[in-house]
Amino acid sequence: MSDPLDWNAKTIAEFRANEGRVGGVFEGAPMVLLHHRGRKSGREYVTPTMYLPHEAGPDAIYVFATKGGAPTNPDWYYNLTAANDGTVELGTGTYRVTVRQLAGAERDRIYAEQARRYPGFAEYERQTAGIRTIPVLELELLTNPA
Repeated sequence: MSDPLDWNAKTIAEFRANEGRVGGVFEGAPMVLLHHRGRKSGREYVTPTMYLPHEAGPDAIYVFATKGGAPTNPDWYYNLTAANDGTVELGTGTYRVTVRQLAGAERDRIYAEQARRYPGFAEYERQTAGIRTIPVLELELLTNPA
């Protein structure tokens, strides 16, 4: 499946049909659907991505703007950081979130943990070395579902 939009649509449908779980290369991986509004178009988008649970508890997660190791950041990253908020589908729930970009040692520690758990993330970092630092966002889940 070479068309990313087709892949996203199939992954989103599978996620929703299976209470937030998907198979294939993402079998067993924690997945979330990011809802974000285009900063130029105003259109709403939904993007599936892996996440890392927050070490302090279930009220926050981390997402990684890897774009599969591409030399540029994904559009969802720019949309979420421009708005400073968004919505996520996590499991069977939908939550409003606030966005905080991690920096320095905090960013490096969280990214290293994700790369330890999922070695593909180490490869993405290797591919982008000297080009860009992959952003890490902390998404705080607000208590009221969206």
